[in-house]
Amino acid sequence: MLSDRSGLLASLADLGRAAAGSAGAPAGAPAGAPAGAPAGALAEPEVLYDRHSVLVVRLGDVVVKAHQPDRDGGPLLERRMEIAAGLPALLLRPLGPRREIGGRVVTVWPYGTPVDPAGPLPWEDGGRLLAELHAVPVPPRAPGWGRPARVARLVSRLEDGPAAVEIRRAFATLPSWIRGEADEPAGGARCLIHGDWHLGQMVQDASGAWRLIDVEDLGAGDPAWDLARPAALYSAGVLPPDDWERLLGAYQAAGGPAVPPHANPWTTLDVPARTLVIQIAATCVISAREGDRPLEEPERALVDACRRISTAGIPA
Repeated sequence: MLSDRSGLLASLADLGRAAAGSAGAPAGAPAGAPAGAPAGALAEPEVLYDRHSVLVVRLGDVVVKAHQPDRDGGPLLERRMEIAAGLPALLLRPLGPRREIGGRVVTVWPYGTPVDPAGPLPWEDGGRLLAELHAVPVPPRAPGWGRPARVARLVSRLEDGPAAVEIRRAFATLPSWIRGEADEPAGGARCLIHGDWHLGQMVQDASGAWRLIDVEDLGAGDPAWDLARPAALYSAGVLPPDDWERLLGAYQAAGGPAVPPHANPWTTLDVPARTLVIQIAATCVISAREGDRPLEEPERALVDACRRISTAGIPA
């Protein structure tokens, strides 16, 4: 297995060069460069992401991703990639099937320009994309979405301390199926959902159109969970109200089914938002501990939101 980062990085770069070459002119080559130009004409690999055992490398117009070793990288990922390939107006299409390099699952994608945090944030585009994704009939053999189980794993990793106490108390307010103590109830909404949506999951393709990326959680589930992260940050006071209204308003205007069109949206968003507040707060506390640093202001706001959740005594 390729355990050292430099070996994995070199292998991803080689795969990116091969993928670019198979598409014609090398990725990153000047306009008019001949097809089949030598690999040395390509740009040096640029690391876009290197966290949580995920490594993402750009080679010009091609991006190569080594997935987390503990995530499903077999038939379920293959099916998710097939679904993405069939929805090019909503998701970036993969450049070929998944591969294995040294025991790591690797996928190849076209490069897309990410959201610029310093520029105008595309909340309306995000709301529209999610609404359109949720309107797609659930494809045959679409994997089920089981991401809420992540919060229980994170809470179990918390070490004792004041912040951990608040997070655990809030966790106790969640439904038993999210806490891992019961099966998910039958019924409920079922749509095609992204499963881990935030603005970092959007890029602009070569035409300038916004597309969704990262399909590891793409599948059939309750669409309210695609709004859970921004809803959690809004309820914690981290996301400005205007940004939340832009996202939610665009989603509702596009007919998104996650929230009732003429009623309180929190009737469906409450549990997902509470879950993500707790999940993100736990992630922040664990990250601060591992980095031997104090919590930052937005992180403290999430822990304070956990305190409000437990104080409210919402029944699980």
